[in-house]
Amino acid sequence: MRIVALVPGGIGDQVLFFPTLDDLRKNYPDAEIDVVVEPKAKAAYRVCKSVDDVLLFDYGDRNSPADWANLLGVMRDRYYTIALYAGQGWGVELLMWMTGIPTRVGYDSSAGKGFLTNVVPDKANQYPTHRYHDLLQGVNMATATPDLAIAIPKKDLDWAEGEQKRLGIKGSGYVLLHDGASEAYPIDRWKSIVQSFRHQQPNLPLVVAQSSEHSELTTALIADYPELKVTDPGDMGKLASMIAAANLMICTESAPMHLAVALQVYTVVLLNSASSASLLPESDKLAIVSSETGKLADIAPEQVLSKVWGS
Repeated sequence: MRIVALVPGGIGDQVLFFPTLDDLRKNYPDAEIDVVVEPKAKAAYRVCKSVDDVLLFDYGDRNSPADWANLLGVMRDRYYTIALYAGQGWGVELLMWMTGIPTRVGYDSSAGKGFLTNVVPDKANQYPTHRYHDLLQGVNMATATPDLAIAIPKKDLDWAEGEQKRLGIKGSGYVLLHDGASEAYPIDRWKSIVQSFRHQQPNLPLVVAQSSEHSELTTALIADYPELKVTDPGDMGKLASMIAAANLMICTESAPMHLAVALQVYTVVLLNSASSASLLPESDKLAIVSSETGKLADIAPEQVLSKVWGS
């Protein structure tokens, strides 16, 4: 038996889909489970335990007829029994119909639902892991959504242990800072947060996780606080390993935010709007600071620090 899930979106969207894949694996232990994801999202599957193969397709691009034909050919050749579509788009649903896959599942709100065999209610306002998991109703699975979880490769755990030794923080605990949002939190505000830690907990190591999106943040922080530690994990497994060992992570909305949730690490998250909180579950290990204006820059450092120090 072969199952395929078509999951548009970035790394964070894939991580949120993991519980659905985990439940599929639990209920179909002998099945081959594949996913079709955008190239930018492939990295997420380094920490997924329930997928056999990752196929690439750029859902958001203007794909040529050859791109569509290639995906159609691959899916036909693999003789899938079940296909789940986590997005909305009649083009993908038409393609699913053309493959001849017997069971094709998607949401009842999509324009192409007529090409599907089974549709499920689209409860778009709920936590995304629950919304994705609802797709399993289309294959007669009525189980509760499993907790978000990831599987870190041992070699990445070993790398993180060596990295902590290199940084001189092995066994001491540390706070991890990461900014991977499309709209960066201002550097001067990050500096205020660092300064508060230096005042309140001068011996607690602060580690900045290098972000390709905002490398200037690391440069600026090190210039003013040369005692800060810097790590550049390079992939999702190594980053997850560094998050797992942290006492606390402070971050903006990005894929590492979801990794922290999965790892149940105490986390303070900065969001650009209150509506973004729907991307996160209720947890006593999660503190959310939302901008009232829609801009991260308008979150005062004091708002973040009150979540840290409890005042």
